[in-house]
Amino acid sequence: QVQLVESGGGLVQAGGSLRLSCAASGRTFSSYAMGWFRQAPGKVREFVAAINWNGGSTYYADSVKGRFTISRDNAKNMVYLQMNSLKPEDTADYYCVADTIPWRQPGHYTFDYDDWGQGTQVAVSS
Repeated sequence: QVQLVESGGGLVQAGGSLRLSCAASGRTFSSYAMGWFRQAPGKVREFVAAINWNGGSTYYADSVKGRFTISRDNAKNMVYLQMNSLKPEDTADYYCVADTIPWRQPGHYTFDYDDWGQGTQVAVSS
């Protein structure tokens, strides 16, 4: 099992930017896909972005494509989510996730991931 700790959330005005970070520990980080999900109040948890084990492939929800960028630093056991041009509808708790099967391409569903962080809040005001 891997431990995931998110940081970087906060309150920002529409059009602004935030960078979320996720620190991973507990097992070999560089072999596993990583991702971000979010959950807004009263809504189901949804996929945001994912990155494969070596950073060579990235995937995004249509709602964030072109505005968010996922990246990773395997030397530091870190994954990041750069969020630009934020909108009020981006307001949610954001969760870092880690795959548990090495080398496979990342999934887009909650059941693809067994390891979850505690979440960090992002609030975008209009």
